[in-house]
Amino acid sequence: MSSYPAMLRKPYHRRKVCRFCVDKIQVDYREAALLLPFLSDRAKIIPRRISGNCAKHQRQVTTAIKRARQLALLPYTDVTSE
Repeated sequence: MSSYPAMLRKPYHRRKVCRFCVDKIQVDYREAALLLPFLSDRAKIIPRRISGNCAKHQRQVTTAIKRARQLALLPYTDVTSE
């Protein structure tokens, strides 16, 4: 038994793995369907600590998203109008 109360103990989190490393997928700006999960509902790029990408692939995803935005394959902002 630990001397700390249950609510003060740090919860166990499973480490996220980079799906590009596991599946040996190349990041490509032309594949918008591959990049969409890395955008939030407001079309912001999801950070590495949330997406689970390694540093190398997160940089490649960021560059690919920016290139796809330039070619109008991905949105700069969300589509909803106020």
